[in-house]
Amino acid sequence: MLPMEGMRVIALEHAVAAPICTRHLADLGADVIKVERPGEGDFARAYDDYVNGLCSHFIWLNRGKRSVTLDVKHPDARAALDALVRGADVLIQNLAPGAAARLGLTWEALKPVNPKLVVCDISGYGESGPFVQKKAYDLLIQAESGLISVTGSEAEASRVGISIADICTGMYALNGILSALLRRSRTGEGANVKVAMLDALGEWMTYPMLRHAYAGSPPPRMPTSHPSLAPYGAHRTKDGQVILGLQNEREWATFCARVLGRPEVQTDPRFATQADRRAHREELTALIEDFFSTMSSDEVAALLDRAGIANGRLNQPIDAWNHVQFAARDRWREINTANGPVRALLPPATFTDQEAAMGDVPAVGQHTDEILAEIGLSRDKIAAMRAAGAV
Repeated sequence: MLPMEGMRVIALEHAVAAPICTRHLADLGADVIKVERPGEGDFARAYDDYVNGLCSHFIWLNRGKRSVTLDVKHPDARAALDALVRGADVLIQNLAPGAAARLGLTWEALKPVNPKLVVCDISGYGESGPFVQKKAYDLLIQAESGLISVTGSEAEASRVGISIADICTGMYALNGILSALLRRSRTGEGANVKVAMLDALGEWMTYPMLRHAYAGSPPPRMPTSHPSLAPYGAHRTKDGQVILGLQNEREWATFCARVLGRPEVQTDPRFATQADRRAHREELTALIEDFFSTMSSDEVAALLDRAGIANGRLNQPIDAWNHVQFAARDRWREINTANGPVRALLPPATFTDQEAAMGDVPAVGQHTDEILAEIGLSRDKIAAMRAAGAV
């Protein structure tokens, strides 16, 4: 039995933050019913057409769900939604500020109807304060949280290249929902879980905030280096570069003796402590790259591996797609979409005795008739709703 098998999740979701949460719930066996707008569906379906004419984001975030189209402003569609919620274990929404309240889908409104329901509300900035009504997109939260200020080159700040604010928000929502369900198994009571994107990314930004607040020292932007550690980051070789990282004095001693072959460098006054190495980072990098200059990247990586020094390659996405480690560990599966099969990675958290559900990616409204029939609507009623534009 999958961990979430037998549980129903109603998702009024779009974009990334809520969908990544519910996709993991679907992988865990939950029956995730994605409520979409008639016709267009989740607007993220139209972000791009990179995967056989379908959106890469949507395929990534929506496998294993069932799609029902409902115009929740139509009374018949709203009645169907209410019936679904009455029988659900979880309701999650990341609608625009105030939309859930206007629809009567708050925890306070739903608790009398379904006291065991877990309601998860995702917002940009929370439900109070001066920013409560501001729209919140991933880029904006990256900016407001300070993340962009510590990312990029010395000359120019940059957003992180993936939707990191959305992703971390969705994972905190997942954690909150699973925690609420665990508590419900003991108390029988539902809960209201609230996750704000600014809070989620703010948690991840705690180190830079602490440093700036208490030391007056904003972390410098160091594209492939670390603001506190050295040597750490990309180092040139004869034919490219290798990324390496040292985190403590023990590793520094090993690096000097077994990689550089110069144990005396360990106690060089310029490099003897972490603070010294930070202060003389350019000199240290020059020393290391001079040593690496006669070796290929593969030779340097092999030398570092023999010494037990952490290192890696600066891969492109296609290199990760073809990564030997994924293949060797059988991490790829095939899922179906409306335009044919695509590869998908197993979720990171795996059970040794059971595999994730890894279901198909739904077309807009693919399961509407099926889901409405499950709540007792007749074929004629469903047909009438469709004719009226309710579904």
